[in-house]
Amino acid sequence: MDSVTTTPDDHRRCRVLGIPVDACRDVQSAAIGLHARGGGRIVTLNAEMTMTARSLPELGHAIEGADLVIPDGAGVVWALARQRVSVVKTAGIELAWTLLEYAAAHSWRVALVGAAPAVMDSLRQSLPQRLPGLNLVIAVDGYQPADAWDGIEAELHQLNPDLVLVALGVPRQETWSERVSDSRSGLWMGVGGSFDVWAGVKKRAPAWMCRYRIEWLYRLIQEPSRWRRMLSLPAFAWAVLRGV
Repeated sequence: MDSVTTTPDDHRRCRVLGIPVDACRDVQSAAIGLHARGGGRIVTLNAEMTMTARSLPELGHAIEGADLVIPDGAGVVWALARQRVSVVKTAGIELAWTLLEYAAAHSWRVALVGAAPAVMDSLRQSLPQRLPGLNLVIAVDGYQPADAWDGIEAELHQLNPDLVLVALGVPRQETWSERVSDSRSGLWMGVGGSFDVWAGVKKRAPAWMCRYRIEWLYRLIQEPSRWRRMLSLPAFAWAVLRGV
């Protein structure tokens, strides 16, 4: 990958169907390097989010302004390869867990926002046991009444965490993070259904399905109601092939 330096956190911005995505030498180094430079927002981009961002300006704006956009999907990796940009698919759930491990080892202040109340209750108990040293300064579920969010945002600003993982679903987790993280330090990252997996409510696709790039099929089997959303995948492939 051509770059102006040779540091591990080098990355350059590319585009897939007009949506930004970063080609990184090392995604973990890029994320930790971002924290060292004062923080910023991380977005995990897949084909479905790419298509949503093209039709939803507020999501497109949130992705455009992110400091690091990682290729979290085989479709995005394939689209970049057609531009002769070689990247490795980086699952957002794996990067988020790596950051939690790093946070526990380096005394970072960690905030969790989102998911169902039972899931968050489980994480409050299990994560400090699984990650000794984890400093969980706030962990609040996503099912809060509308009048509670101002207080949650004010508390986040006061606590000034080093890492904020947000599981509010796309596009809300991206647009909310964009607004609340403005002029704040630390890393802010949308993590989708990661909390559910860590709490044992859902399972990730088996390794062989990941290897053959059919994780989408496993998710569809788990959640048949996703079938309409999955229609974005052939639409994405067709748009890439047409170059539109």
